Amino acid sequence: MFADRAKVLIRSGKGGDGHVSFRREKYIPDGGPDGGDGGKGGDVIFEIDDGETTLIDYRHKRKFSAGDGEPGGKRRCHGKNGGDLILKVPAGTVIKEAGSEKVIADMSGENRRQVILKGGRGGFGNMHFATPTMQAPKYAQPGQEAQEVEVLLELKMIADVGLVGFPNVGKSTFLSRVTNAAPKIANYHFTTLSPNLGVVDMNGGGFVLADIPGLIEGASEGAGLGYEFLRHIERTKIMIHVVDAASTEGRDPIEDVYKINNELKAYRADLSERKQVIAANKLDVLADDLQDGEDSPLRRLKKEFEPKGIPVFGISAVSGQGVTELLRCVQKMLQELPAETTVFAPEYDPQEHFTGKSLPFSVVKSAEENNTYIVEGPRIERMLGYTNLESEKGFRFFQNFLRENGILDQLEALGIQEGDTVCIYDLQFDYYKE
Repeated sequence: MFADRAKVLIRSGKGGDGHVSFRREKYIPDGGPDGGDGGKGGDVIFEIDDGETTLIDYRHKRKFSAGDGEPGGKRRCHGKNGGDLILKVPAGTVIKEAGSEKVIADMSGENRRQVILKGGRGGFGNMHFATPTMQAPKYAQPGQEAQEVEVLLELKMIADVGLVGFPNVGKSTFLSRVTNAAPKIANYHFTTLSPNLGVVDMNGGGFVLADIPGLIEGASEGAGLGYEFLRHIERTKIMIHVVDAASTEGRDPIEDVYKINNELKAYRADLSERKQVIAANKLDVLADDLQDGEDSPLRRLKKEFEPKGIPVFGISAVSGQGVTELLRCVQKMLQELPAETTVFAPEYDPQEHFTGKSLPFSVVKSAEENNTYIVEGPRIERMLGYTNLESEKGFRFFQNFLRENGILDQLEALGIQEGDTVCIYDLQFDYYKE
């Protein structure tokens, strides 16, 4: 089966923890803190590989992780950064957040490389936290946590023109005649099990043509294989609607056009409004008097759709009859449309959902005094310097600071009970849960 859709879990690297150590050398008393910083975690990067045409590499492996940063060391040694993870995808791959299916990035056009998840920042070692009032800090900053998100990868072919229509109307035969593509062709329903791309070479400029596997009525609701490939129509500027003018399977070609347009509209409202050209195929099967007679299928199609601005061409994909005229019409229509490829705008930024930051503070239970907990850190010290705890407003601000920065959560994780003592530098508080 053609692999144009995959769901994978990606994880950036965790930042390495900062190190706590003190310089201890002979003849150098009070050497001070010398703990080094942790290394940065690796990023998760998606990159276009022009040699790839499917997402098969993501069908059998579902989890991908960048490297973690290494912890810092003594003597101000910096931890090694984690390695980036580079994931190669074919051009046209749209990366979505799996839960909401909102677009994170569209790997097409000029966007050939994009960082999707950033690695965690490495934590500062204790050498950064010495102050005049705290010359021997016994804590370091932990590394920032890794980011993890499940993404949906969808390949939406980058083609100027798409061939649409019911199964067995001759799309694959048409594609093989006008391009260098070599699709499998047989007289069975759904013989095309994957989209095929080909380049139409013409004087004055060619274009890329995609054969979209046969749709059936109800495809937009999941019926038939055509549903699996509707997404490949989304980037096309023009659709060539191939119909069986000879009605070899008993269907009316006019009804076929309306049915397929209804499926396109149900899948995505604007698709049915794209420029269309109707290719009335299999004229070679009709008798001469039915090919262009007064009651011929071709005349009926022209009468129904050309007043609506949709050109109709009678063709035979087998003999080549009428094909050149159809291609020239499509070429002229393309020249009148903007040259830019359709690119899907981002709707979801993973970074906005990972706002937690590792703050430089420590929360520990005292080893010397029972039921006593010690909270320290440079940001806490700075906050105390500009907060008047004797006022009700200042004390409420102080409580909110402890809550918002996760300090109260850490105290509870250590087992603090109501009435226990919390020491923050020269201040002591009895803990009571709100």
